[in-house]
Amino acid sequence: MTALASSLAPLVDGFAREITYLRMSVTDRCDLRCTYCMPERMQFLPRAEVLTLEELYQLALGFMARGVRTIRLTGGEPLVRRDVMDMVRALGRRLGNGLDELTLTTNGTQLGTHAEALAAAGVRRVNVSLDTRDPALFRKLTRRDALSQVLNGIAAAKAAGLRVKLNTVALKGLNEVELPDLIAWAHGEGHDCTLIEVMPLGEVDGDRIDHYLPLDAVKERLDQRWTLTPSGHRSAGPARYWNVAETGGRLGLITPLTDNFCAGCNRIRVTATGQLYPCLGGGERVDLRAAMRSADPETELADGLETAMRIKPARHNFAIRAPGEAPAQPRHMSVTGG
Repeated sequence: MTALASSLAPLVDGFAREITYLRMSVTDRCDLRCTYCMPERMQFLPRAEVLTLEELYQLALGFMARGVRTIRLTGGEPLVRRDVMDMVRALGRRLGNGLDELTLTTNGTQLGTHAEALAAAGVRRVNVSLDTRDPALFRKLTRRDALSQVLNGIAAAKAAGLRVKLNTVALKGLNEVELPDLIAWAHGEGHDCTLIEVMPLGEVDGDRIDHYLPLDAVKERLDQRWTLTPSGHRSAGPARYWNVAETGGRLGLITPLTDNFCAGCNRIRVTATGQLYPCLGGGERVDLRAAMRSADPETELADGLETAMRIKPARHNFAIRAPGEAPAQPRHMSVTGG
């Protein structure tokens, strides 16, 4: 399959939002087992259901032909997929030729091995998920003893010239008291830091309401400690940013539950099996794997993208209101990609 003709119209949904940002999962597998993300005995997808890297690359070209300018590779953990760097290098060659930015979200465990290759391929920044720098709490949250690998990966990324943004899920009663120190450490290392409210996706071991921490409460406490002023910085994602005078760094907040940001959504997600989800918090989906493997993949892909624009909802329905409440969607975050 070749890329769709560049003369095709940009992707615009039913609410006049232009879609320019694709988050593409290359695997649902992960080498950590974060408690708010998945159960310990997670059932991963059969490998036969997962798109080949060539299929994922061709999908990316099809999206780029329709106006997608930023691609973020996600997982699971994208760097655990064998030969994923071949795809990174192939997409990197499209930078300046249909693609403005190629980025990656990672848990950092494999970053030390791949940081230099990512930079050489044209990746300029990475998001690293890090909820704590306390070894005991890291083991509790991730069910793995890998903090030193993650910290070494962050250091390797910095040494390779990659800009690092730390993504931290705010968890009541767990990392809550550590958040200011984690932010200060990140800023001291020259990294941005973004706090994220826990999202109700998939069944996990425990009740999310026990650890749901609204970020408006966190910001109130940070305002008592530091001078936070709104930042004019904008990324392709949903974070809203503040400059922290005392640390000299930038703090992002992603608030899907307390301060809905869907009106400006420019994103769609594709899973490693080729399922296009127009909304992270919605059940609407289009099977692009079937399109890719059809007799006429270009036409079927074009039709699938048009369908996705028609069914993309105005907003998600995330909520954490009561103990025992079912997740907003049954699929886990590792399936859809962060």
